[in-house]
Amino acid sequence: MAERGANRFAWTWPGVAAILALGAALAWTADGTRIDWQPGLAFTQPWRALSAVFVHYSALHLGANLAGAALVGVLGRVAPVPLRSALAWCVAWPLTQFGLLLQPQLLHYGGLSGVLHAGVAVVAVHLVCTGPRPQRRIGVAIAAVLLLKVIGEAPWSAVLRHPAGWDIAVAPLAHASGVAMGALCSLFAEMQQMRRAPTIGA
Repeated sequence: MAERGANRFAWTWPGVAAILALGAALAWTADGTRIDWQPGLAFTQPWRALSAVFVHYSALHLGANLAGAALVGVLGRVAPVPLRSALAWCVAWPLTQFGLLLQPQLLHYGGLSGVLHAGVAVVAVHLVCTGPRPQRRIGVAIAAVLLLKVIGEAPWSAVLRHPAGWDIAVAPLAHASGVAMGALCSLFAEMQQMRRAPTIGA
């Protein structure tokens, strides 16, 4: 019965990924300044923490993030992650943008990359906390790659970076914030699940 209930929500994770990708595609021709993240409007227009992910500043930026959304969607489906992980990812979505308040010099931000990093972190934490040993090892490997990537981007040293091959500037803090928020939300969800799990004793 539990397995049937879990299967009922198997669409949820790829559904979140599809919403992110579809929203970004539909917003491609929109005026980004109307929906992007702006620290000065964080508390008067907090909905921008959700809508900012749909803003992209070049076709390359959009294409790369659409591919990333597809990959994260597949990752969560293959893992497979439960409904609580999809909900954790949804909570991490706006929190990722609020993490950018640590760098108020970043006057505008848009794009999926921070929230995609959050999604990967959610999957990693779920595997580490609940998976059998082989899956835990995969979770640890994913977490290590994320951590090394964030450290390598040194989000504390520059607000924007211009990686070779990209036609836009990248905000490293968005990736770091996504990883942190995704990991925290997923860890909270797993801890809540452990508290609710029945215990067997003599």
